[in-house]
Amino acid sequence: MPEDIQQRLIEQEMKESYVDYAMSVIMSRALPDVRDGLKPVHRRILYSMWKLGLTHTAKLRKSAHVVGNVMAKYHPHGDAAIYDSLVRMAQDFSLRYPLIQGQGNFGNIDGDSAAAMRYTETRLQKIAEELLVDIDKDTVNFVSNYDNSTTEPTLLPSKIPNLLINGSSGIAVGMATNIPPHHLGEIIDGVLALIGNSELTVTDLLRYVKGPDFPTGGQIIGTNGIKEAYETGRGKIVVKGKAYVDDYKIVITEIPYMLNKSLLIEDMARLVREGVLEGISDLRDESDRKGMSIVIEVKKSFDPEVVLQQLYQHTALRSTFGVILLAVHDKKPIVFTLKDMLQHFLIHRKTVVTRRTQFDLKKAEEKAHLLLGLKIALEHVDEVVKLIKNAADVQTARQGLMSGYELSELQANAILDMKLQRLTSLETAKLKTEYEETLGFIEKCKEILGHEQKVLDIIRDELLELKEKYQDERRTEIVSSEEKGNREEIIHEENVVVTLTQAGYIKHIPLATYREQRRGGVGVKGAEIKEEDAVDTLFATSNKSTLLLFTNQGRVHWLRTYDIPGGTRYSKGKALVNLLQFKPGEKTTTLLPIEAFNPEHYLCMVTRQGIVKRVQLNAFENPRRGGIVALTLDDKDELVSVQVTHGQDVLVIATKEGNAAKFKEEDVRSMGRTAGGVIGVKLEEGDSVIGMEKVKSGDTILTVTQHGYGKRTTEDEYRLIHRGGKGVTNIVVNERNGKVVGMKCVKDTDSLLFATEQGQMIRVAVKDISTIGRATMGFRLVSLREGDNVKSVATVVGE
Repeated sequence: MPEDIQQRLIEQEMKESYVDYAMSVIMSRALPDVRDGLKPVHRRILYSMWKLGLTHTAKLRKSAHVVGNVMAKYHPHGDAAIYDSLVRMAQDFSLRYPLIQGQGNFGNIDGDSAAAMRYTETRLQKIAEELLVDIDKDTVNFVSNYDNSTTEPTLLPSKIPNLLINGSSGIAVGMATNIPPHHLGEIIDGVLALIGNSELTVTDLLRYVKGPDFPTGGQIIGTNGIKEAYETGRGKIVVKGKAYVDDYKIVITEIPYMLNKSLLIEDMARLVREGVLEGISDLRDESDRKGMSIVIEVKKSFDPEVVLQQLYQHTALRSTFGVILLAVHDKKPIVFTLKDMLQHFLIHRKTVVTRRTQFDLKKAEEKAHLLLGLKIALEHVDEVVKLIKNAADVQTARQGLMSGYELSELQANAILDMKLQRLTSLETAKLKTEYEETLGFIEKCKEILGHEQKVLDIIRDELLELKEKYQDERRTEIVSSEEKGNREEIIHEENVVVTLTQAGYIKHIPLATYREQRRGGVGVKGAEIKEEDAVDTLFATSNKSTLLLFTNQGRVHWLRTYDIPGGTRYSKGKALVNLLQFKPGEKTTTLLPIEAFNPEHYLCMVTRQGIVKRVQLNAFENPRRGGIVALTLDDKDELVSVQVTHGQDVLVIATKEGNAAKFKEEDVRSMGRTAGGVIGVKLEEGDSVIGMEKVKSGDTILTVTQHGYGKRTTEDEYRLIHRGGKGVTNIVVNERNGKVVGMKCVKDTDSLLFATEQGQMIRVAVKDISTIGRATMGFRLVSLREGDNVKSVATVVGE
């Protein structure tokens, strides 16, 4: 084996090589420096453009020229990577304060790429020059470039806090950074506050730095995510696009940061095709140079505000920005707090101002030294002229000046180089004034270097000047939270009918759609349903109510009525599975409107097999996405009906075979949310519970059979028994009537809505239904088409 070959374990070699690679990615590619907020490629582009003289007042030059210069001198990587970085610094939708001014096609928010670098032209923005100012005054360190042919800065002086005002994103090895952009004025205010009091906490700084300010605008929802990100370096911020409703149009004017507009529109169109978004008839992009405008046409039967909320729910129009305040400091990647970042910028500026002052002092002292020599020469001008004239050569003259007037070689050379015009009295006076001013400047520099507060005062003045020069209006609005009340205020309240089919399709329709008819009418078409489907449940309530949806499996889900898609009498509605997370075989059996979760109120439940349970209402006030257990059931039973009670109500349970059991709510003790319940009514073989109502004195009980017959009976004809009894006859069940399908407690001021299996619906005033005895056959309430049956009945209170 050759002597120059060493044996090594491959594990060790791989480990060391990977660490070297990782550090190279971290330091030289993916992460910004905490001081100037730039990655190496961005720093090299800006420095190269400054060296080329491409300031904001210079003539535009081809981007290819800049890219070639950067690649040749500083960044020996692909030209595409350099150009992509240059393009991003010119995009006003990527950077809050663009650093490069571009002419030509530099891409757009739709995701279209920029034109080739040979077609576009570029130069520095004015604000970018603030990152480079004083770079020629030894304010930062320089190192040799990759081939030792020139030098490049390891850092830019950066008057502006670029890392926070423009943000940064990047993925390194095993870590990532995602720093949002901020408002320049707010960040400067935060730095100024730290200059005044270094003991400020992040909470204190939140008075100055309100939160991110994205170039694309939008809204930030809530401040908890902002505070967490600023205090820990990591957090999640909810961002929403801005939109307004104009008649039956939704116009989106701003979208979340880094969201591709074209992809957003494509995603909306896909969701419309899949039926996830309903009520949208047209979708188009009307954006132009004046601004963004995504127009969404809403069908007349849908509430545009509800459709807008669905857009926020199902699309990236409402998204989360994950904040990671990771940057490089002292060659190490560190997660910073907001205060840390502001302090490091302040320390950087103190270093820059100090080094700049030291540079100026050195130059001023050198200048004063030369001016002093000239001043001495002018004070002895005749002797000096004679000495020079009589000298054999320059060397003799230089030595004569140095020995005769105690001058340095530099001073002697300056005298020898001086033009004769400086001998005039005016020039002599100017030289003396210049010398005095230089001495004053030297004293000023020494005073600055001797007092840290002087350095801080300079930083403060410079920051205030920058704020005055570049501050603009905040673009991103920060709102406290998405309060339900705020949303409800923009929705017009009305009474609606919520319809649910056996197949799980739900919709709401204005109650006025169903006009009242006389008893025995055939009704109107209530739903366009499939042959194998049928109306299962209907409910009349306010469109602003909160609905508790109890399922046959004993679980409960939450849904706002206005979140249910609107429809017409002929539409089938929207599948509940697209609104809620149901388990296999789970379907809704009871919908209850709830205004407040009062701990003194209860929910009383009954199952198909007659089991009842009572639990406090506030046990259900915390909604969960997948629902929660309301009642533990055995495999053969299912939940049928749920009522809101007040602790001392009377309940009536009706069965399909025509029996009814009336008992006090107090007979059922209050249980835990997941308890199984107790026996509520004793059932004969083949019988089952069809519903439960709460009654009070003066009420009448309406019973409806599947063939459209029924009756109304006063509640006092039902004997009060204890829980667990068989009850009394409610209505005669025979071939004419069919089985009992519904039982409601009603008043003369109420209305009824009947739904049939074939989708017919009819609204009838309770006062048109006569009151008769309990154990009777009843009379026709609804005229049915051949083969149709009554499926359900709902009460409209107070109509």
